[in-house]
Amino acid sequence: MRILLTGANGQVGWELSNRSGHRSFEVLALDRSDLDITDPVSVKREVSRSGVSLVVNAAGYTAVDEAESKPELAFAVNRDGPAYLASACEKVGIPLVHISTDYVFDGQKQGSYLVTDPVSPLGVYGKSKAAGEVAVREHLPEHVILRTSWVYGVHGHNFVKTMLRLGREREVIHVVADQYGCPTYAADLAETILRVAAHVFEGGQAQWGTYHYCGQGVTSWHGFAEAVFRLAGDYASLKVKRVEPISTSEYPTAALRPTSSILDCSVLENTFNIHPKPWAESLAHMLEVLFSTENSMTS
Repeated sequence: MRILLTGANGQVGWELSNRSGHRSFEVLALDRSDLDITDPVSVKREVSRSGVSLVVNAAGYTAVDEAESKPELAFAVNRDGPAYLASACEKVGIPLVHISTDYVFDGQKQGSYLVTDPVSPLGVYGKSKAAGEVAVREHLPEHVILRTSWVYGVHGHNFVKTMLRLGREREVIHVVADQYGCPTYAADLAETILRVAAHVFEGGQAQWGTYHYCGQGVTSWHGFAEAVFRLAGDYASLKVKRVEPISTSEYPTAALRPTSSILDCSVLENTFNIHPKPWAESLAHMLEVLFSTENSMTS
């Protein structure tokens, strides 16, 4: 089976690209230079001529703060792009897996967000992603929307790599401690997408709709940072000595963040028998891969 992948140079897309051939899938990996998903003509042409059995949309405008000043660009990529992909998939009769985000919620709920909870995004990024979900549902019944949160990986820019950089430069680092979520390793998310695809292609009954996937367990950004430094100490000499907790109000940003990004993954677990790994376990694996790669490049 062939999969057309958009956003191949993003964190999740990169992991999916490196799994080409995994589970007997051939991944046709396209980045923005190969396919601009905001161009409906190009999208229709690529999907129709590629002969693929499934499209995975890992492309997205993810600059949360910049989106506040560039709403047209955010909506073009996060709403219009998915709409064009879903429409193109509908015309050739193939399904779409679309990656969404915890930012479609306002973060005020006590406890985990269910897939059935109403969305209420706070900023442009969240609103554009919520609109993308609506567009996919309207254009293509055969879809899986997979919301995730706090994604990090060995490729690209993310919180873990930022902490490692700061940990080499500073003795004291201040990190927000009143926002909570479930860190998600991009490699785990990529594997989940392939397992969902396998379920569809290997005779499993398709269960289209919206699902949540994130790392198991809850932490704050401050707790996440402490775990990064504790585990990274086995591989690198870091300058950091203290991680000071601060409030959201002490770290103002252009875009508001959800206070709680905790996603309930039970529907995914019950439908596809996919059980998220503990986030700290996945973080330890990511750091092992990251530092082994860095060491091999410098040796």
